[in-house]
Amino acid sequence: MTKKLKLEELGRIDVETFKKTAKIPLVVILDSVRSMHNVGAVFRTGDAFLIEKVVLCGITPQPPHREIHKAALGATESVDWIYEQDINLAIDNLKKENFEIIGIEQTSSSQIITNFEINSNKKYALILGNEVDGISDEALPNVDIFLEIPQLGTKHSLNVSVCGGIVIWEFAKSLGIKK
Repeated sequence: MTKKLKLEELGRIDVETFKKTAKIPLVVILDSVRSMHNVGAVFRTGDAFLIEKVVLCGITPQPPHREIHKAALGATESVDWIYEQDINLAIDNLKKENFEIIGIEQTSSSQIITNFEINSNKKYALILGNEVDGISDEALPNVDIFLEIPQLGTKHSLNVSVCGGIVIWEFAKSLGIKK
């Protein structure tokens, strides 16, 4: 008979072990994401899939904060993060480290994520934009590729943390997530 596993049966690593564990070559940039819930949820997803770090830009709130912690459940302690006010400086720094910059945005040149071939030999930085305005206009010219998630219903967008979860999972599958 199937039973739910208890927390101690899941075999999760502690923060110290997490810090020493090899990460997938993936960084998530939050471009003026205003919701602390969305910020915390991205940290939690980043922890689940062993991403390198989260880069908080613009008005994106920073840990420690009670509202971020509610969604992150401690992932702000395990996942490395930095704050960079200027999104373009963050992008430039990642490009110098040979990251390909991927904007998750509906644009005139975006392609459906399932049609994009993720190269396991590359490093990627995913930009998730503001809940209302998306990726900032000043960052658009510095993005290498735009991807979007296909949506078939009446709504034209997904919540930032939901979008982040889908996209991070798509990249994690190709970049080496193993259990």
